[in-house]
Amino acid sequence: MNANLRHESVLLEEAVAALNLEPESIVIDATFGRGGHSTKVLEQLGENGRLIAIDKDPAAIEFANQNFGNDKRFTIEHCTFAEIAQVANKYDVNGKVSAILMDLGVSSPQLDEAERGFSFSKDGPLDMRMDSSRGTSAAQWIAKAKESEIKSVLRDFGEEKQAGRIARKIVSVREEQPITRTLQLAKIIEEVIPKRHDMKKHPATRSFQAIRIFINNELGDLAAGLEDAFSILKVGGRLVIISFHSLEDRIVKRFFKRLSKGDDFPKDLPVRADELKPKLSLVGKPFKPTELEVDDNVRSRSAIMRVAEKL
Repeated sequence: MNANLRHESVLLEEAVAALNLEPESIVIDATFGRGGHSTKVLEQLGENGRLIAIDKDPAAIEFANQNFGNDKRFTIEHCTFAEIAQVANKYDVNGKVSAILMDLGVSSPQLDEAERGFSFSKDGPLDMRMDSSRGTSAAQWIAKAKESEIKSVLRDFGEEKQAGRIARKIVSVREEQPITRTLQLAKIIEEVIPKRHDMKKHPATRSFQAIRIFINNELGDLAAGLEDAFSILKVGGRLVIISFHSLEDRIVKRFFKRLSKGDDFPKDLPVRADELKPKLSLVGKPFKPTELEVDDNVRSRSAIMRVAEKL
């Protein structure tokens, strides 16, 4: 495993600026990856500042220990950001956190390393687990899932219009042979959706995304992580979220909207604005990468960043 594969953090300058850091800030990087954002955060923290990082990828933990382990301001926890409240309690920073960053994208090393099983363009074991030490792999799930479940996952998490046909094909093929390799699954999908010269994305893009999201419970973790992240922030603390597809961004947008709206009174009840008691204030408009960043890193093209401050 090559833990040093290159990874370019998306919206690096913009995200760290949005955290609104002071030298003594307590910061949580809830998706450490390969430490791009963490490196920039540490540059802005003084000797009394603190950065707690979280990642569920064992390779990210190994990378952090090797490259950040000597910095006394830095700590990393091997878990999902859905456990952010437990991490805050462990380090006695609940209600004291100045800023939290969540970069929801899959890191380049995860995509580029064939053995991780995320890529439909490189042959490897059909795994897709961000934490390969636990849980069910994509191959194990595909081997046992009902056709209706596969269809639902592809439709709901990948917004794949051909979900039914792909699910039917997967079930048909697995009756003849196990589906255990990434290129094997990609080929099955291509037989259902032939690749045309005018297609901007590979036919398997949505299906691989859907299976990855399902296997890693990404949307469930995000919903739980947002609630707990808000709870551990101090008043005036910033929550910065970078999303990479519409399902993630929709959850973030609705969460921010709900807490910035305030108490949920009945529609017909006359209530003054000062009685609503909003819990979050939206900071600026959603950010997107510049054309220059997209040209330099094509994987940033779908990124969107939302920022909110706790009231």
